[in-house]
Amino acid sequence: MVAIKPAEIDRFLARPGETFNLILIYGPDTGLVSERAQAVVASVSEGNADPFSLVKLDAADVAADPSRLIDEALTIPLFGGRRTIWVRDSGGKNLMPAVTPILKEEGETGLVVLEAGDLKKSSPLRKGAETGRRAAAIPCYTDGARELDRLIDEEARLAGLAVSREARQALHELLGADRMASRGELRKLCLYAHGRERIDTKDITAIMGDASAFALDELIDAVAVGDLKTVDHGLERLSASGQRADMIASMALRQFQMLHRLRAAHEKGAPASQVVERASPPIFFRRKEIVTRQIMLWSIVDLDKALDLIADTVREARLNNAHLGEAIVSDCFLKLARVARSRAERR
Repeated sequence: MVAIKPAEIDRFLARPGETFNLILIYGPDTGLVSERAQAVVASVSEGNADPFSLVKLDAADVAADPSRLIDEALTIPLFGGRRTIWVRDSGGKNLMPAVTPILKEEGETGLVVLEAGDLKKSSPLRKGAETGRRAAAIPCYTDGARELDRLIDEEARLAGLAVSREARQALHELLGADRMASRGELRKLCLYAHGRERIDTKDITAIMGDASAFALDELIDAVAVGDLKTVDHGLERLSASGQRADMIASMALRQFQMLHRLRAAHEKGAPASQVVERASPPIFFRRKEIVTRQIMLWSIVDLDKALDLIADTVREARLNNAHLGEAIVSDCFLKLARVARSRAERR
């Protein structure tokens, strides 16, 4: 089986059918990975409340005992139906010894759903899911403008609200790095606007506030240029504001993904300033100079490593309590800032 095409993903999630023994859901958007995994599990269960029909496993446990996965997949549920084995955090573990028997199984087994991070094409796990006869791979990339509009419309419609054009543009600037975080922010916004006909920019300013816009951009820019003093101050401000740690990390992930695209264009021969001028979505004019500096500081190799670190940080911040999440994000940002400072001094 090949990777499911983006246009076919929603239809596939609604009816994954019984053709597959294994579905790999992977990508840099950890919130979207989780959301789609939940959708697959819900579709397969079809309202079955039998607790023995769904097994949740940690990837570390599966890696430590590879035979457990096939044992769970071949176990017949007590009350009939199809068994689902949901394995989380699969990206950083070697699961091929556990997954290989599933890929080789010709008959129907329980459905194994694997959540993973951003896997390269050469990843054995991704290659196995894309080429296995009874396997499928679903990529989860960060939301573009079209996906954000669909998400905004979906949440606003459920709340019985319209969204002004100006508010929609503002939301495009603030959302998109992580589907789960974006959905959470939209639901919070809709709750704030409950009882009125539409969402305006004043609602976004009131509920998302300074920490979600300028202060957050300022902090992430400081991280990307190695301004350690501003990073320390910015982390204190955002902590005091009550901004969620995983949301902060998600915005950093979006920024570094943009830097990766812009740096790639620069390495093809375009001047950094020109790359920034042509960026889509447009970069706010006050930030163009500092983003140009970031492009010059960060190589593609460094950005690849940074994206892996930030993606892991988003996941860890979401899995832990608020206090620990802030510490995890702070540690990540300080590491990145030190790398940027080192590169700046070398230049």
